[in-house]
Amino acid sequence: MRKHQTSAPLPLTDTLTPGVPLDQIGRTLASFYDNLVSEGVPEHLAALVRRVRQTETEKPAQVETGATSARAAHRRVALVVEDDPEIRALAETLLEETELDVVGCDSAEAALSVLQARGGEVALVFADVRLAGQMDGLQLARAVATLWPRARLVVTSGRGLSRPDLPREAVFIAKPWRPFDVLVEAERAAADPPPPIL
Repeated sequence: MRKHQTSAPLPLTDTLTPGVPLDQIGRTLASFYDNLVSEGVPEHLAALVRRVRQTETEKPAQVETGATSARAAHRRVALVVEDDPEIRALAETLLEETELDVVGCDSAEAALSVLQARGGEVALVFADVRLAGQMDGLQLARAVATLWPRARLVVTSGRGLSRPDLPREAVFIAKPWRPFDVLVEAERAAADPPPPIL
């Protein structure tokens, strides 16, 4: 049975997530990156994980529900950018089966608003080339590749698209896309942690 310590001083908390102790956030990050250290994570990130673990062993164990709620509060996002409401709804429904939260937009301008507000949480941008609004999907893809390079970028179109038109980081899936292909890219986006900001 776990005991709660009531006499201990209150831990430091993250100002962006009031009430969540920083050491719980650190433990959550450490557990998230646990398996990745053995899979070739850069040494500076591995060193950060080791420091977090060392700090964790020096502190008394705390209730896991805080770490679980911190993890749930920071779910990553799949951004679906498609002007056809039926196709957008299909992609949203498909991506809701993954670990990602889904946000749908009908234009590049709407997608940029979401990225400006939640860019650090966006793991996947799935965008059609033809969109409502003045920007097309290629312009959006270039903006995402430049300003939010940590997001996995998937561009789709019913017309053939030559590779030079896309940013180097982008994946192209022709329409009609297969649900399996979209899910594979979503799983890659969910599995790849965003690199640390240096």
